Amino acid sequence: MNKLILPAVFGLTASPAFAASGNFWSLGNTDFVVLLGFLLFLGVLAYFKVPGLLGGLLDKRAEGIRDELDEARKLREEAQTLLASYERKSREVAEQAERIVAHAKQEAELAAEQAKEDMKASVERRLLAAESQIASAEASAVKEVRDTAARVAVLAAQDVVAGQMTAVDAGKLIDDSIAEVGAKLH
Repeated sequence: MNKLILPAVFGLTASPAFAASGNFWSLGNTDFVVLLGFLLFLGVLAYFKVPGLLGGLLDKRAEGIRDELDEARKLREEAQTLLASYERKSREVAEQAERIVAHAKQEAELAAEQAKEDMKASVERRLLAAESQIASAEASAVKEVRDTAARVAVLAAQDVVAGQMTAVDAGKLIDDSIAEVGAKLH
């Protein structure tokens, strides 16, 4: 601060001395009085240590700014730490989501394969059931054809026998049948 005061004092003393007319060192010269007042003002400031107080206030202000900058740095570091944490968690969540999707796809493929196998088994069971029904229907049709053929053969034989049979032959057949039944019953 003293470095600033001396050049100012020399600058003020030199310029009024050359501009004033008459004796510069008398109290009638306003420039000299102004110079004395200014020097007295600077002396009072120096006596009450105002430059030191101003320097202290400026130092205090600089320290406050330094503290705020340190706090801002700490907050920035915390924010970067939080950001890194959130980015890591985001990556972990994305990886977990990918694993879940892959697992779901795998389960869907397994379920599709199981459904195919179940469908094949169902088709095979239905084919076996259909074949069984066809065989049963075939056997039923064969039995019905045989029964019908037997009935037709019996009717045809009855007609043939009835047409060739005489009353004497009929009586003889009846007597033979009664004798045979009697022999089997006793």
